[in-house]
Amino acid sequence: MTHALPGYVCPEDGTRADVRTAPWCCPLCGGPWDLDFAPDPATALEPAAGPHSLWRYAAALPLPGAFSVTLSEGHTPLVPLTERIHAKLDFLMPTLSFKDRGAVMLAELARRLAPERVVADSSGNAGTSVAAYCARAGLSCEVFVPEGTSEKKTEQMRAHKAAVRVVPGGREATARAARAAADEPGVFYASHVFNPYFLHGTKTYVYEIWEALGGRLPEALVVPVGNGTLLLGAALAVEELARRGVRPPALIGVQAEAVAPLAQAFAAGAEDAGAVPQLPTLAEGIAIPAPPRARQILAAVRKSGGTFLTVPDDRLREAQRDLARRGLFVEPTAAACWAAVSPTAPDDPLQGRTAVIPLCGAGAKTGLPPS
Repeated sequence: MTHALPGYVCPEDGTRADVRTAPWCCPLCGGPWDLDFAPDPATALEPAAGPHSLWRYAAALPLPGAFSVTLSEGHTPLVPLTERIHAKLDFLMPTLSFKDRGAVMLAELARRLAPERVVADSSGNAGTSVAAYCARAGLSCEVFVPEGTSEKKTEQMRAHKAAVRVVPGGREATARAARAAADEPGVFYASHVFNPYFLHGTKTYVYEIWEALGGRLPEALVVPVGNGTLLLGAALAVEELARRGVRPPALIGVQAEAVAPLAQAFAAGAEDAGAVPQLPTLAEGIAIPAPPRARQILAAVRKSGGTFLTVPDDRLREAQRDLARRGLFVEPTAAACWAAVSPTAPDDPLQGRTAVIPLCGAGAKTGLPPS
């Protein structure tokens, strides 16, 4: 089956590689891969006729043929928060975060490639997702996490029989440790940043919104951005649906005020983002000081006519509590978009547009931060 897999292509220098033999990054520039894949817009999309999982969008996904890895992920509810803003409840996924959308793709790809072990790095949610889906696929898994990662998340990884490696230092030190392991023979690097199959999983978030809204999209998609895996997946889906005649929305990225390299670069008109200090923030899931796909993220937001917003920790804390008062208990990172565009936000960042925000991770994973 692996002979039919779409290959990798580097967005920076055009290097191409076979997915069966490629290194985890471009061998020339060291950057992340894109995928040489675009679904045929003439192919019918009939998600309602598919299985109750992400694979209901098989016609738009780059893993052809029969699949076996699934936990019935996807198809999460869309609920109103205000007259103009809906929330998509992606914290209701099997491992309680949206990362399941990409992890199921990586696990299915790894199952087909049959490595000796799978390695991942994560500040929490991506690691729990990869651990769960590797367990489902019968794959040996090792997850590198930064010190200070929520004990509830590392406990979840271990429950799925993943080996957890706690790395001193921040998110960048953790990534370096995982990439060193990824260079070893027989290892599949299940990177939610460098492997583009992950992005083709997260794009189903937008396909589900399109389905739920009867074949259209809102005027804006507001997305929390650290490494940009949900935003870039959304950009893929928006482009693919535009080929089918669907009007594209603006993409609005939200970052924590304490760690906002993309928002700063966007405001400066820069094409790339420089690294910023790793400062503490409640939104640990998006506190990425040097996103490897920064150029792509900035270009996608600009192309859509969108923008970046930042939120301080006090507004994150209040947004998390406000959502809980509405019956939606999410982790602080997942409250970032609501903090940015709720009726209590300064001015009207949506400028009257309709929007959908994702609630990406469950509050049970972190609890409430102290007041």
